[in-house]
Amino acid sequence: MNRQQFLSLGAGAALALGLPLKLAGSVRPGPEAPLDPALVHQFVGAAHRDLDTVQALLTDHPTLLNAAHDWGGGDFETALGAASHVGQFAIADYLIAAGAQTNVFTACLYGQLDIVRGLLDVFPATLQAKGPHGFTLLHHAIRGGERAAAVRAYLESLGASATKVPLF
Repeated sequence: MNRQQFLSLGAGAALALGLPLKLAGSVRPGPEAPLDPALVHQFVGAAHRDLDTVQALLTDHPTLLNAAHDWGGGDFETALGAASHVGQFAIADYLIAAGAQTNVFTACLYGQLDIVRGLLDVFPATLQAKGPHGFTLLHHAIRGGERAAAVRAYLESLGASATKVPLF
């Protein structure tokens, strides 16, 4: 083996050994830092009442979409949860269009009887589910107004009467 063959072989081996490590690093990015709790608090708080702020924050920080604020005592709330329990349809519509994770509470707000009935048929204990701050499915249906009247009647026919319950 002459000098040129040796150098070519050495360069090829170095490339073969180093390239998989480089590719692995580009395929698997490192973990990202957690979201700033103050920013999550601001976003969730705005979702109770302020569509413009919600839009601005989500534009600047798209990872806020499904972030949950920890109010303490097991009380967690997302922006969609906030908009849902106060009946802010415009904010909820915006968040859902952005890809927010929906749930049975939001289905109650929107009067989605087939979804609510289907879920309660399979998981009857969900009738007692506690949303943010202890707000119930019935509370969300009441906030839905006329569009959720059928869901409200259905929940009441199952015995639902409380609109807010202790979380624990």
